[in-house]
Amino acid sequence: MVLEPVQRKLSQVFEQLEAEFAHFQFVYDDGLLQVKDGQWLKWATRAQHLIHGTFGERSVHYKNFEEKRKTCVGQDYSLKSMYAVFEAAREDYEGGFNNTLESQFSGQILGDFVLLARQSLSEGHKDVSAVLASAALEDALKRFARKHELDVDGKLMPEVIRALKSKGLIAGAPKAIIDAMPNIRNAALHAEWHKIGAPEVSSMIGFVESLLLQEFS
Repeated sequence: MVLEPVQRKLSQVFEQLEAEFAHFQFVYDDGLLQVKDGQWLKWATRAQHLIHGTFGERSVHYKNFEEKRKTCVGQDYSLKSMYAVFEAAREDYEGGFNNTLESQFSGQILGDFVLLARQSLSEGHKDVSAVLASAALEDALKRFARKHELDVDGKLMPEVIRALKSKGLIAGAPKAIIDAMPNIRNAALHAEWHKIGAPEVSSMIGFVESLLLQEFS
């Protein structure tokens, strides 16, 4: 799996930061137990960067950590409060309660397919573009469904679309567009090129681009 080396490295960084915090040297200053600025600020900066990378800026982990960091001046109670958020993030990460990384990687991989499909279409290679766009669409829809905890393993595109519709995940204008896409996809996979026009392929590419931007960026 592409993500495994990255996940192992992130787990190591979580462990390193946990060990660093355990070795903080607390001293009394003006009657308060605290840590020198250079030591705790370096740790907090690395921890914040790690949480941002693993959970994203909009996650509750990142927001809570940032809130604690802004008010922290190195005193033991404020540091322990910030560390509690860090620990919650580490436990949730190790427990698998995070899909930010997978979403980002999925977006990058599918994005390459879509970019190539659009390039092929612009160069007049409609059929090649249709095949690439169809593959990207099918994979994107299944990843979208899994992200929302729908069981779509082994299911065909029409079934995946129905599952997404049943949860209200596809509605409005995209719904009308996507209804025609299984036919385009089937024509592309069976080399029935006469059934596919450049406008249909362009619409498919546009839909996948929009989906990637909304769900996997």
